[in-house]
Amino acid sequence: MTNSRQIAFIALRDVHKGAYTDVALDRALQKANLSDIDRRLVTELLYGSVRRQRTLDFIIDQLAKKKSHQQPTELRSILHLGLYQLRYQERIPASAAVNTTVELAKDNGFAGLTGFVNGLLRQYIRLAEASPDFLELPENPVERLGILHSFPDWIIKVWLEQLGLTETEKLCEWMNQTPTLDLRVNPLRTSVAEVETALKSAGVLARPIPHLPQALRLIGNTGSIQKLPGFSQGWWVVQDASAQLVSHLLDPQPGEVIIDACAAPGGKTTHIAELMKDQGKVWAGDRTASRLRKLKENAQRLNLHSIEICTGDSRNLPQFYNVADRVLLDAPCSGLGTLHRHADARWRQTPESVQELSTLQQELLSHTSKFVKVGGVLVYATCTLHPAENEEVITEFMARNSDWQIEPPSPDSPYSDYTTPQGWLKVWPHNQDMDGFFMVRLRKTNVSE
Repeated sequence: MTNSRQIAFIALRDVHKGAYTDVALDRALQKANLSDIDRRLVTELLYGSVRRQRTLDFIIDQLAKKKSHQQPTELRSILHLGLYQLRYQERIPASAAVNTTVELAKDNGFAGLTGFVNGLLRQYIRLAEASPDFLELPENPVERLGILHSFPDWIIKVWLEQLGLTETEKLCEWMNQTPTLDLRVNPLRTSVAEVETALKSAGVLARPIPHLPQALRLIGNTGSIQKLPGFSQGWWVVQDASAQLVSHLLDPQPGEVIIDACAAPGGKTTHIAELMKDQGKVWAGDRTASRLRKLKENAQRLNLHSIEICTGDSRNLPQFYNVADRVLLDAPCSGLGTLHRHADARWRQTPESVQELSTLQQELLSHTSKFVKVGGVLVYATCTLHPAENEEVITEFMARNSDWQIEPPSPDSPYSDYTTPQGWLKVWPHNQDMDGFFMVRLRKTNVSE
């Protein structure tokens, strides 16, 4: 068992040196020959320890003489792995968590500190058994929620202002769950029922998602995605439910010209092509050529021919002015709606990075709106839950552009559940059980003054 924990430790050490969690995990797993069960354990320990790092540091601060930031970096990583198992992994016996963590310390240059590691973990067990909430948390609700659920204070503040205390707590809990996997079935190749049957025969359970005609949510462990039935035949692609909502809101029609302005890696581009029955033209633009390669691969696998790729910055593509029936601007954002998927994102984003993104989003919206013909539609979408990147960007744009109006979904539409009085859609993960998203449909009414 220590083998998988040693690999989790190597990956966690890399993350603490600055690597992205998914990159560190891939690198560590490639070097090791592990069973599916052990791969899952490594993934759980790494993602969990990164996600919960503020809570784990706080526990070390309470139990050790030296604060977490004063501990040797690699010892801190080892303690995180041990405490994560004790606090959050009910299926791992406490004795196994302690013994394997002591082994990790011994095998990685801390043989002289095994007594300290053993003592700290056993002290945690004693205190937790005596009183599950023994942590001496601050009174201040921002800090209390931040420490308890392991988020930086500024994110908690942003959510508290919008949701209040009870709802923010629910959102924090939701964001710390292991994410689910949703598929989007390609109706040009197969049907949802057919994919469901094929998965079932391979021992993988899936269930449809209400209001999303192409969506299936996988239940339980799936193993390697590429090995699931229908992958190589282009029957489906992995795409979260709320990301699927975006293309339905755009509502592309066969024969139209559509521009997906920030298209890579292409989940929404391929969805648009499917909704148009692969008839018409979808221009997929992105400024990073390497990320567009993934889009090309997916389009080929799904057997879609209406997609044309255009490498370039959407703030400088005058050849597209007034050519599109519909434009999707799925803007680069801080990703606060998908923090459960990206374990380190909560520690990487800052209020400053959000402000920079907000400026970029306003520039992109201002330029891509010029791509739309009179009478055409633009959908602005992000996977964040920060008003500076959502409501404020749209409010600012509307104030400057009298020739645009917000077009809310009709009251009888299945998407009215997510619609706000202002006409935009907001998906709160803890209410709708899918990634957090903001989206709004705008229509260009006449030639601007």
